Amino acid sequence: MANLTLVQAINLALIQEMEADDRVILLGEDIGKNGGVFRVTEGLWQRFGPERVVDTPLAESGIIGTAIGLAMAGLRPVPEIQFEGFLGPAYDQICTHAARMRTRTRGAFSVPMTIRVPVGGGIHAPELHSDSPEAIYAHTPGLKVVMPSSPYDAKGLLISAIRDPDPVIFFEPKRIYRAFREEVPEDEYTIPIGQARVVTEGDDITMISWGAPVIQCMQAIEKASASGGAGKSIELIDLRTIKPLDIATIITSVKKTGRVIVVHEAPKTAGFGAEIATEIMEHCFLYLEAPPQRVTGFDTIMPYYKLELDYLPEEPRISEAIEQLAAF
Repeated sequence: MANLTLVQAINLALIQEMEADDRVILLGEDIGKNGGVFRVTEGLWQRFGPERVVDTPLAESGIIGTAIGLAMAGLRPVPEIQFEGFLGPAYDQICTHAARMRTRTRGAFSVPMTIRVPVGGGIHAPELHSDSPEAIYAHTPGLKVVMPSSPYDAKGLLISAIRDPDPVIFFEPKRIYRAFREEVPEDEYTIPIGQARVVTEGDDITMISWGAPVIQCMQAIEKASASGGAGKSIELIDLRTIKPLDIATIITSVKKTGRVIVVHEAPKTAGFGAEIATEIMEHCFLYLEAPPQRVTGFDTIMPYYKLELDYLPEEPRISEAIEQLAAF
């Protein structure tokens, strides 16, 4: 076991997959000599050389378009988009081509490509550097969407993503890149894509989240438990994978608790929490003791530094939702 940060766990996963499979290549802006803007790929250029760790121009559409061609030719490219806000220029390549290639060619070609993307707010970044666009890509058939919340999950999920025969968007919550450490096996292991994790078990409320907000959810649960009040027994589900969605784990939990809160950073309107709430209403309506609640970002552009934490679903807003839901 090694005590690793999220950055270190991802770096280790990339090293092990590149050593095990020479088809795995990396490409992206500044990922080579500089090791990437967050130093996630630090040391890989020196270890594997410039033909497998490729510094690219500032051209997101070109990065993804090249990766699609490499994947169709039999390689396993892992392109990096430097910040989630820069996915826009590559949207056509991702959603029109990568996601549809297997269907378009009737299975003759697939695109085994993993797009690594730092995501979310909380680091005082400028505009287009703090968004949470996971719902956009979950809406696109043919894509898998993954967002881990811990070093252990990040390593196992990234290895699974690289080995997947179809395109995966691997969102990495930048706020927790170095926020904490966790025991991570040094040996290779995988976590299945599409399998949620029950972080804490409880009987009063089901809380569902993914990515960095899982940490704020844990803080709110600790506060509720310490208070000894209503709703103190909370079951926290970390989705880990947005698409495919592990709806079975959600249904089992909500049928037990009868109350549910969904927490995510993205704006409320058409955020992925709306899809989860609808699935719960379809499958668990007769078990509910209260309407599903959402604690989310607001329907505005992510604000600048002074207001950033007011925008994000921090512990106080989550705790308030717990109190309101428990009292319903």
